[in-house]
Amino acid sequence: MRIGIFLPTGNNGWISSTTAPLFMPTFELNRGVTARAESYGFGFALSMVTFRGYGGVTEHWNYTLETMTLMSALAAVTERIKLYASVGILSLHPAMTARMASTIDDIAPGRFGINIVAGWHREEYAQMGMWPDGDYYSYRYDYAAEYATILRELWSAGRSDFSGRYFNLEDCMLGPVPAHQVELISAGASGRGRRFAAEFADYNFTMGFGTDGLREAVAELAATSAELGRSVKPIVQRLLIIDDTDELARKRVDHYNRGSDTAALDNERGHYALDRAGGSSEVLARTINPHRAIDPEAGNIIIGSPKTIATQLNEIARIDGLDDLLVLFDDFTVGLDRFGTEVIPLLDFALRP
Repeated sequence: MRIGIFLPTGNNGWISSTTAPLFMPTFELNRGVTARAESYGFGFALSMVTFRGYGGVTEHWNYTLETMTLMSALAAVTERIKLYASVGILSLHPAMTARMASTIDDIAPGRFGINIVAGWHREEYAQMGMWPDGDYYSYRYDYAAEYATILRELWSAGRSDFSGRYFNLEDCMLGPVPAHQVELISAGASGRGRRFAAEFADYNFTMGFGTDGLREAVAELAATSAELGRSVKPIVQRLLIIDDTDELARKRVDHYNRGSDTAALDNERGHYALDRAGGSSEVLARTINPHRAIDPEAGNIIIGSPKTIATQLNEIARIDGLDDLLVLFDDFTVGLDRFGTEVIPLLDFALRP
């Protein structure tokens, strides 16, 4: 199985709490995390993209790094690990994305890919005058399909005369083209999102709660990919909270929940709920509890001792068709190092690049 690290490119990571580790997203932090992940045998690193946070007392995600420039810098100071930058496609023209990717491929040959983010968070783009209209939720994957088509044309041929509903190019040129394949990831857990990934991406970054949920997500993607004559791999995410014992790990979660940033969590839930197009955003809106920064019962969190963490990861690794797992931590210093030194030796599977 290939394990990746979800980089802390937003302040305070993924936990909206005053009692969780608080930090700012700096290049030095992300360089250190990426270098240590590489040394432990991680196969890839993924950076998120967001342009507006959820506020609250923690100012959750009010401070974030720009993903393409960050990954170009990390490309120059790493040797083996694969690097995926996330691109909010409303914010950057595909011809520019294609050129930037070609440049980063030259810095880190064969180690760069792009996570296409179709865009659901209206406030992110509306603040910059980039939100198209109220119907974008319903046609965002049609827009993304044109975007991905242009990327592929420019990378393969160095030219594109694409003419569509959302983009019209006139003998658009790209030189040099990437010397290696630039892999595409697409996030999406709805049927439409998975179908887009099956048609245009190499990986589908998707949700699957619990072991049964993972099996269902993997099976749905495999069926859709086979229908289209393609083979697209799933990537799933797990938040890992590690302590000496299961009891101590649960106490840590309780501690974080006592500091839950209710305002930030409520804002996040409200922003997700604006998407009423039947996508995964609606599902996520229902799972956010403003009084619990971490839900111990959620199927995408593993809490416990190194042995417990390893046992559950071994169970995930036995799911047929699931070969890529993205992990994140409450503490990207201690948590990552404990994972590398105490959990990895207990895994039944070898980490692959």
